[in-house]
Amino acid sequence: QVQLVESGGGLVQAGGSLRLSCAASGSISSMYVMGWYRQAQGKQRELVAHITTDGITNYADYVKGRFTISRDNAKNTVYLQMNSLEPEDTAIYYCNYARGITYWGKGTLVTVSS
Repeated sequence: QVQLVESGGGLVQAGGSLRLSCAASGSISSMYVMGWYRQAQGKQRELVAHITTDGITNYADYVKGRFTISRDNAKNTVYLQMNSLEPEDTAIYYCNYARGITYWGKGTLVTVSS
């Protein structure tokens, strides 16, 4: 089992920044992918970004140039730096761990006011 705990969500004005963190604990593999997904009200969950143990990243087109994903393997923690936030970024952001089996955090709410 892997447990994921997200933090860093909150309310921010458009154009502002937030940094999300997700700490993984439990039966952590040496090689795994961690990422962030988001789900806005009334919409399906969608990929924001993910990063491999080797640091290879992948971003959704709508966050490229604004969001940066990074990780600290020693701490089993993944971060999402979100800049130039827009009201459309308002959603619950979920952390994801994938190594054969996929685990999800409980989510952290990000609200961007116009």
